[in-house]
Amino acid sequence: MTSTRRPFFVTFLAPAVLTAVILVAALFEVMQYSVREYIPGSLNVGGLTLDNFARINKPIYWGALFNTFYMSLLTALYSLVLSYPVAFALVRTERDWVRSILIALSITPLFTGEIVRTYSWMLMLGSDGFVNSLLQGLSLTDAPLQIMYTRFGVVIALVQFSMPVMIILLATAISHVDRDLEKAAANLGAAPLMVFWKVTLPLTAPGILSGVVVVFAWTMSAFSTPQFIGGGKILMISNLAYLQGFSTLNLPFAATLSLIALVAALGSLALVKSMTGRLEKRLALN
Repeated sequence: MTSTRRPFFVTFLAPAVLTAVILVAALFEVMQYSVREYIPGSLNVGGLTLDNFARINKPIYWGALFNTFYMSLLTALYSLVLSYPVAFALVRTERDWVRSILIALSITPLFTGEIVRTYSWMLMLGSDGFVNSLLQGLSLTDAPLQIMYTRFGVVIALVQFSMPVMIILLATAISHVDRDLEKAAANLGAAPLMVFWKVTLPLTAPGILSGVVVVFAWTMSAFSTPQFIGGGKILMISNLAYLQGFSTLNLPFAATLSLIALVAALGSLALVKSMTGRLEKRLALN
């Protein structure tokens, strides 16, 4: 019995425990750096201080916090709206070739690097890019639209990056819906749209909440997309942390910004977990 447990622990549990230890150690390092004094021009840090947290109370940092939350929320909501129909068709279609195409289109972006995808969007959203060329070719605009270096342009790219994950989570939730409940509602005279609204959508609500929080948390830490497509004009917490840590070598303040973003992401995860638990209890009672 002992001989069978030991290989299992070494193979599966030991790497997980090691990863958890490394993550905790890294988090502790960030926390202790956030309460250290900054020594200009040096990678060394000084004594304990709370000045890094007091420094947050400036317009540029509040603006970055607002941008981070606002764009993360927009990305999560737009990803949900665009991904749900794809996930629904992926699960419910009876044609294998349609499912294969949807899987290929949904999953392929995961196999390309974020920098590559960001550069592709820079080419597409530029003044001479595909989007503006198409709009002008269709006579919808007389002059190129300013999409690059705007929140709208950054959100477009972030939504496309996050859709594969959202689709996977939604497809999993939709595949677990009891089809007999939908048939029962239809037999009672409910129209297809009403069946979806009253039965299917509520049953997939936990998957929806999970997808929203995962995309929200991921967008909170996005760096390359707002950095390149935003062109330095659309600042998020990750961009400011990079500037503080690598441009001015202010590692304590960079750690403070990173810690704030981490706390916000963990808070959103806890909130959604609580909401999901309550929703599942309500569905079970119904």
